[in-house]
Amino acid sequence: MPFFCIATVLAWLPPPTASAQGLVPVEIGGDAEFDACPSLGRIVGLDPNGDNFLSVREGPAAGHRERDRLGASTLVAICDERGPWFGIVYPAGGTDTDCGVSSPRETRIPYRGLCRSGWVHGRFVQVVAG
Repeated sequence: MPFFCIATVLAWLPPPTASAQGLVPVEIGGDAEFDACPSLGRIVGLDPNGDNFLSVREGPAAGHRERDRLGASTLVAICDERGPWFGIVYPAGGTDTDCGVSSPRETRIPYRGLCRSGWVHGRFVQVVAG
């Protein structure tokens, strides 16, 4: 009988949201000949009459929690891709910090460098190199 009660309660709970899924790390590397993050992008297409920023998310979906906000023309390293979402790495506060993703890395690993990382929708990123 206790199993039935637990199952009944669980059936009435709302489904978990995307933010409950937790952080989806941006992965870098995977090729011994190309940079760990093979492309450079620029944030574009923001509405200057709207909020004029792009949300950086914890995972590749709009339901994931916002980690940061980027303005127009911000340069980002494009390191990962899941559907229409790009996993990016970028310096904090728009500085020129080397994020350590411009050298080859043979194995694919989660980014754990000095810079920030997260996920943005690809329609707001123009590839400018790579």
